[in-house]
Amino acid sequence: MWKFPGGLSEPGEDIGDTAVREVFEETGIKSEFRSLLSIRQQHSLPTAFGKSDMYIICRLQPHSFTINCCPQECLRCEWMDLVDLLRAGNTTPVTSRVARLLLYGHRAGFDKVDLTVEELPAASTGLLYKLYHRELPEKCAVTGAH
Repeated sequence: MWKFPGGLSEPGEDIGDTAVREVFEETGIKSEFRSLLSIRQQHSLPTAFGKSDMYIICRLQPHSFTINCCPQECLRCEWMDLVDLLRAGNTTPVTSRVARLLLYGHRAGFDKVDLTVEELPAASTGLLYKLYHRELPEKCAVTGAH
């Protein structure tokens, strides 16, 4: 089955940092976090140590394109056109849906699918937290208009 690279976050690791690290570990591709695309939530998964499982799909911008596949993690790695990936048939349901999201974002604009990140101050601790949301139009943010 074809799928996008992925893996578990380290304790205290931000979502985007996990995505960049996992892609690099599995493929050797250096990248930069751009946005969140979607979240899959699943309960009672036998491999989730008795916890609910959340799989967060991120959109990254590659900085390198030469694949160095990690044989301990992957049988095969390759760049694939999204249309070809959809036609392949041997993908997971998540992979097919994410490929469709990416195609739509590429054609209609990623502002239609992206959840961007903004750091805001946490009132009670004085620390920062990350808020993921759709980008607001400029006039909406200033005037409160829809």
